[in-house]
Formats: sequence, structure tokens, C-alpha cells
Amino acid sequence: MTDSKYFTTTKKGEIFELKAELNSDKKEKKKEAVKKVIASMTVGKDVSALFPDVVNCMQTDNLELKKLVYLYLMNYAKSQPDMAIMAVNTFVKDCEDPNPLIRALAVRTMGCIRVDKITEYLCEPLRKCLKDEDPYVRKTAAVCVAKLHDINAQLVEDQGFLDTLKDLISDSNPMVVANAVAALSEIAESHPNSNLLDLNPQTINKLLTALNECTEWGQIFILDCLANYTPRDDRESQSICERVTPRLSHANSAVVLSAVKVLMKFMEMLPKDLDYYGTLLKKLAPPLVTLLSAEPELQYVALRNINLIVQRRPEILKHEMKVFFVKYNDPIYVKLEKLDIMIRLASQANIAQVLAELKEYATEVDVDFVRKAVRAIGRCAIKVEQSAERCVSTLLDLIQTKVNYVVQEAIVVIKDIFRKYPNKYESVIATLCENLDSLDEPEARAAMIWIVGEYAERIDNADELLESFLEGFHDESTQVQLQLLTAIVKLFLKKPTETQELVQQVLSLATQDSDNPDLRDRGYIYWRLLSTDPVAAKEVVLAEKPLISEETDLIEPTLLEELICHIGTLASVYHKPPSAFVEGSRGVQHKRLAGSSGSGESVESPDTGSAAGVSEAPPAVIPSQGDLLGDLLNLDLTPTTTGPPPPASTGMQMGAMDLLGGGLDSLMGDESEPPPIPLRTDTPQSPQLPHQSPSPPDYSPTELGGDLGGSPAMGAPFGAPPATMPASFNAPVSGGLDDLFDLAGGVGMPMGAYNPPKTLWLPAMKAKGLEISGTFVRRAGVIQMEMTLNNKAMSVMSDFAIQFNRNSFGLAPAGPLQILTPLSPNQSIEAALPLSTVGPVMKMEPLNNLQVAVKNNIDVFYFSCQYPISMLFVEDGKMERQVFLATWKDIPNDNESQFQIKDCHLNSDAASNKLQGSNIFTIAKRTVEGQDMLYQSMKLTNGIWVLAELRVQMGNPNYTISLKCRAPEVSQCVFQNYEMVLKN
Repeated sequence: MTDSKYFTTTKKGEIFELKAELNSDKKEKKKEAVKKVIASMTVGKDVSALFPDVVNCMQTDNLELKKLVYLYLMNYAKSQPDMAIMAVNTFVKDCEDPNPLIRALAVRTMGCIRVDKITEYLCEPLRKCLKDEDPYVRKTAAVCVAKLHDINAQLVEDQGFLDTLKDLISDSNPMVVANAVAALSEIAESHPNSNLLDLNPQTINKLLTALNECTEWGQIFILDCLANYTPRDDRESQSICERVTPRLSHANSAVVLSAVKVLMKFMEMLPKDLDYYGTLLKKLAPPLVTLLSAEPELQYVALRNINLIVQRRPEILKHEMKVFFVKYNDPIYVKLEKLDIMIRLASQANIAQVLAELKEYATEVDVDFVRKAVRAIGRCAIKVEQSAERCVSTLLDLIQTKVNYVVQEAIVVIKDIFRKYPNKYESVIATLCENLDSLDEPEARAAMIWIVGEYAERIDNADELLESFLEGFHDESTQVQLQLLTAIVKLFLKKPTETQELVQQVLSLATQDSDNPDLRDRGYIYWRLLSTDPVAAKEVVLAEKPLISEETDLIEPTLLEELICHIGTLASVYHKPPSAFVEGSRGVQHKRLAGSSGSGESVESPDTGSAAGVSEAPPAVIPSQGDLLGDLLNLDLTPTTTGPPPPASTGMQMGAMDLLGGGLDSLMGDESEPPPIPLRTDTPQSPQLPHQSPSPPDYSPTELGGDLGGSPAMGAPFGAPPATMPASFNAPVSGGLDDLFDLAGGVGMPMGAYNPPKTLWLPAMKAKGLEISGTFVRRAGVIQMEMTLNNKAMSVMSDFAIQFNRNSFGLAPAGPLQILTPLSPNQSIEAALPLSTVGPVMKMEPLNNLQVAVKNNIDVFYFSCQYPISMLFVEDGKMERQVFLATWKDIPNDNESQFQIKDCHLNSDAASNKLQGSNIFTIAKRTVEGQDMLYQSMKLTNGIWVLAELRVQMGNPNYTISLKCRAPEVSQCVFQNYEMVLKN
């Protein structure tokens, strides 16, 4: 008879009967009773009243009965913690049983009983099991440590279990190694700054050796651990890749994806001209293709991961287009994912094949899939220019089928093709207009309206077509209403005499009869423009549009880097970072690829720890970068006449801040709201057709941009004086670096600061003959922008003014641009503009990017340039040694970045002197095994401190630099500055 009999209901007094059976002298009867208890527990009955009776059954040699009792114990220990203590002696006894299976069972159950009261009793048995002679017991005990850490982290650390776990990484049994790695990784995830997995070449070698012999899940744990390691150089990276590559042929798809993750990360370190790099690319393709022969669910996961891989390295699968062709029996979710990857792999070489395939898909029966296929044809046209004509003719063929949803999708994508290739395919407009009546979807109607408005001059009955849409204006979606409003205004500006009534009608509908604020605002703006200055309206509404980009759906590069580091996890399926869907602190550390700037572990870096009196700056949100045109059009270019000179050192501009970078707030968007635009209160008049076009308006400088955003041409009042050092930093701080501060020496007199040569910022051909080249210098604490203005036009230039957009560090002109005499043709003039750092702040990309507008009597011109970040290093940036030590310890390890400075032939003293000229101060120096280590500090104008450890090896032209900062975004710019100063 099967075990199903235990689940059948029995008569009243079930608990009483079970109690009697559990206390029976007969072993078989006892075992039957425990099975009945487990069956009742499984179907949800409360059998907790039997706890003492079941626990009494633990004293048995029968393994099956012991497993059942342990199962009951795990389920009810939490609700009966006092009774659970009764089982402790049995656990201790079972942990010394001669049978390794019973020892392992005991330790596994101990880990699953999540009761604080009994955890401390379990420490001794667990310690013995961690050093057990049987590997099965050791591997079970390793996982138990992770479970115990989750219940009581402090207890695990005090008992020294973490050190024992680290020792197990060197175990002779590969499964023990894999479980130790899994347990340490689990603990490290809940404590991101603990640095438990101290990976070094020796440890990595042991893990790679164990990789060949452990089970598939053990291999996954080890590969995931390897992915968190940053190799020292490309040779080590290649060596690891060679030893991981055999995992690509594993039968388990999870092992394959984990191996791909490791290889994708370490490839970043390999030079592209290396033979092995090309070999590795070829080896990665077959396993990814093989994953696509699995069942649909696995295929989908593989395709989502391949989508990321193709965005990062399309060359891996560029010859494998055919495997992504859709099969008739593929589920829709697989079809759509394959379609997306096909577009990403489309190139001039395979476009004919892809288009033929997409045309077939467009005749399928699945509506969603057909729509995507038609969109894909449009994306091909935009991505591969040579295929655009063929794509357009394919779309026209599809329109001729007269299938409603196919026609609508085709019109939407043709609109994008017009945007990408203006004045090339407009001959098809007539065909599109024939299908106007069949359009019923908002996106297709909006696209068709856009086409009619944009090419109104080529369509004879454009006004009739738009008027037909206007009849049901209030029934249309917002998208269609907005597009219709713009299209009719365009039509009016192109054919004013015929459409005055139509434009008045649409403006009235949009402003007086509509409740939608977006529509109403746009209507009022057009009304005001048309009624005051039709020429200005023409310049705004009919302005040349920017071409649309090739790939609008690519994942943002930094997010893509992070997702590549999470290949084979849920993050790679959702295409979202773990922090977006994992609650709490676990699993949300941000990862970066090895080759990109991120946290690199420094072998000799000072230990992390908490120092007394070191306060942590609160996190802040960084505003995103606005687009160049939008922000610069809002600048006030009125030249100002007077103003105080900038102070010798701006110090900390944002009021009192703590030493460790409270000035972060100023970098991270602590800016005041811009003043509102003054609105005229008079009611807009209906636009009247002028008898003759007026001349373009003569804008005053203020009207050029109003006073929205941007930095004022004149520096605002400066902030509070620099904050004093908190008293707590004077307290002595003990730690691993104490001794090195007694070894400082060899720091000589500083050289002069390095100032980069002038570069061309604004070429004459882009600025109607005005050419500007320049550089940035810092002299006696004053930042200056030194420029050479060259007039290559035929007319005299005068009335110069300059304006900066908001930027990362609040740089703004501290006075007007002093060019007192007009600039004659072929004449050049030198100008030095003093800068302050109290302007509006907005994070730029890159961080040291500066967007500038220059006005003269001819026009306003825009350009962007980059300033060396050393311009912002202040003269009081030398930290006290004890403060340096405390600060280094306090800044999290995740904020540390490591870089290589290649081909530098200075000794450490010369390097230190040279850097001091740029306000990079050496605080201490020590020599270890022929390697000089310089500990340096610098302070930015907004109070952010950057700490550095520079390693110089005699005879080695490559330096290593580790940077720590509360705002890690700054590190890349600081590294570039080091490189520039040391190499020039």
C-alpha cells in the first residue's frame, strides 16, 4: 500500500490516538505514527500539541524516522521555542554519531531551526562538523554557517566561524570548496563592505582547480565568485579565461551562462589585437546558439541574456543570424525576443536575408508579431542606410495588402524613415494618403497627421485632409490632438491665405474647449507666436529637425555594464538592476565591468573601518544633464559692467561643511529654483494675416534668453567662509596605517603648476568667422579662462558677452568678458576671464564638461569644452596625517577606484613635486620592497576631498593609483588629471 493512506481522515480524537501511538513500545508503530503526524502537518493541520511526543522519538538509530522527526522539528521549533531546547542534547549527540549521514542531517537541521534561544548551544557541534573528517559533513556545515549568520551575525563572527569558512576554500574536496564559496558569497551580499571573500591569485587558483571536479551547482557558485574578481593584468585575465572556457560545453545552461558572464567581464581586460581575443569571440558563439535548442522557457532566458551580449559585443554572433529566424511553433514571447536580436545583428552583409524573413513574418496570423515585424523593417531602414530604399519598397508592398493593422504600422515607421532621410522618399506620400480613411489607431493617425503637416506644400489637398480630422477633434486621443494642432499651424505658415479660418478653428478648440493642460498651453504658445510675429513663428515651428538616431532602444551604457555583470540572474531577464526589484540591502551592490572605471581593490590599501568622529555625508540625488540647446537658449547674455574680483581661494562655498566632503551637496544638485518667466497678461489676439512680412525682430540681449537657468555673467555673492575642521578629527586614530606616517620623507620643493596648451574650442566655419581657442589656468587661487579670439570674417565684430550653462562645479564668469575694442577682420585678441565657483550646479557628462555661449554683434554661438579638474583643487588641500587615516578608513571600499598610468618615467620625488604644483599634496611616503607609495590629498572648491595612493616602482614606467572619494564620479576626472600632469 502506498503512503497515501496517511493522508486519509480518521475518526474523532485523532491527536489523542497519535499521542498514544507515538509513545508505543513498537518501533514500527512509532514510525507509522510519525508519518501520520507529518502527513497531517503537510495538509495544514495543527499538530503542534504533539511536540514533546515527537521529540521523544529522536532517540533512534533508524535514519528514516530521524529524518521525519527533524522535519517536524524544523516546522514547529519557531512556535515552540521552549520545547525545542529539549532537542539540543540529541543534536549534540547526533553530531558525534559514527554515521556521516546522521552527522550531516543533524547539522543541516540545526541550521534550519531559526530560534535564537538555541543557536548558542549549536556552536560547538557546528565547530566540530566544520572540521569533520568526512567531506559530506563539512560541505553541509559550510552552508549551516550562512544560515546561522542570517539568524545571529554577531555570534558567527565572535565564534570565528567566518575564518573557518575561509579556510574551507583551501579544502581538498571540491564540493566543500563550492559550498564554502556559496556561504561566503551569501554572507558578503548581506554585508557588502565586509570584504569576506578576499580574492587573490592564490585563492583564484584554488577555485579554478575545484571548478573541474565539483557538481554543476557548485560550479555556478564558483563561477559567480570569479566574476567578482578583478585581475591584475591582461595575462592573468587570459589565464582565467582559458581555464573557464571548458565550462561553455556543460550540459547545464546555468553553468554555461555563468561561464559566459565571467568571460564577458574578463574580455574587457584583454587587448583587442591579441590573437586569443579573436579565438575567445569564436568560442562564445556555439554555446549561446546551443541554448536556443532547449525548451521555450529556457530559450527565452537565453535570448534575454543574448540581447545584452549582442548590445555589448555584436561581433560574437554576427555570423549566426539564421539561428534567430523565427520557427512557426515558437511561443510569441520567444518570437518577439528573436525579432529584437535580429535587428541588433542586422548589417549591410545580411540585410537582404533579414528583410526577406521580415516580409514573411508580416503575413503571419499573430497580430502582435506582425506589428513587431513591420516595425522591425523600419528599424532596419534606419540602422542600415544602404537598405533604406529596399525597406521602403517592402513597406509599400505591405501597404498594398490593405490589411488594416499592417498599413497602420507601416505608416508609423515610414514617418521615422522620413525623419532619418529627409527629401529622399517623399514620393510615397500619395500612396499613404490613399489609406487615410482606414486609420483608427492613435499612433498611426498621429503619424499620418505629422506627414501631412510636414509635407503640406507637396500635398494639394492638405487642408481638406487635416480638416477631416478636425471634425471629431474632441474624440481623438491627446497624442492625435497635439499632432493635429501642430500640423495645422505648419500648414498655415506654409499656405497662409488658404488656411486662416482652419488655424483659428483649431486654436479655439485647443484653448477654449479643451481641458487638457498640455494641449491648452501649446495652443496659447502658437496663438501668441502667430499674433505677435509670424516670422518668428516660422523659425520656431518650421525649424530643421534633428535626425533620429539609429538605435533608440539601446540600454544605457552604464546600466548595460551592470547587467552584463548579472548575466544568468533575474536582472538579465528583467533588464533591470537588482536594486530595482530586490527589497532590502541584499543583492543591490552596483557592479561594473573590469575594464571600466569602478572600484578596484588595492592590495596595499589602508584597511577599512570606522573612525571616531567621522560623519558620513548623506546621499543626495544628482540632477540629470539637460540638453545643450534647451539650456543655452535660456541664458541671459546681458554684459555687466562692474563686479568685485574673485577671492584668492573660494574654499567651501556652501556654508559650513564637514571635512570629509559635506560639499557633496553642491555637486549633487543643491541649487536654487530659477525665477519664473514673466507672462504677459493681455489676451492673445487671433492671428491675422499680415499684408507684408515684417523684418526679423531686433532682440535685445535680455530677450535672447530671459533669465532662466544658466550662470549669471556676473558672479553672485560668495558663500560662507570655509568651515573649520571638526574637533573630533584631532583625536588620535589607531589603525593599520599608523606606522607609515612615521616614515614620511623625501618630499622636496614643488615645481610650477602645469597649464595645458590652448586648444580650438569654436571653429570659424561654425561661428560665422569667429574662431575661439583657449585653456584654463589657476594662478594664486584664481581660476581663469584664457582665450584667443580670431576674426576670420569680412566684417568687424564687437559687443562680446559670454555665458556658461549650469555645470557640475558651479563655474561661472566672475566678471564681464573684457574686449574693449572692436575685432577687425583677420585680427586676433587675447582675453582672460576670471571665474567663480558659485554658479548653478547640474551634473554634466563628462563631469568636467562646460557648455558656453558667446554673443557678439553678429549672432550667439555655442560650444562645449572640458576643463582640467586640477583648476578646482584649492591651496588648503593638505590633510593632517591622522585625519587622512580616519578619512580613508571611513570612505566605503565600493568608492575606491584603481587606475594604471602608463609610460611615466619620473621617480616618486619628482612626481610628488610636480603634482604639488597642481595642489595635489603628498602627506606621507613609504617604501615597501622597492616600491614607493605616496599618500596624497586634494580638495575641490565645493569641499569634496579626494584621497590617493600612488605606487611608483623603480624601473617600472607604469604607476598604479588608487583613489577614494565620497563622490566616486570625480575619480575618473582626477585620474585623467594625474596622467596629464605627470606626462607633460
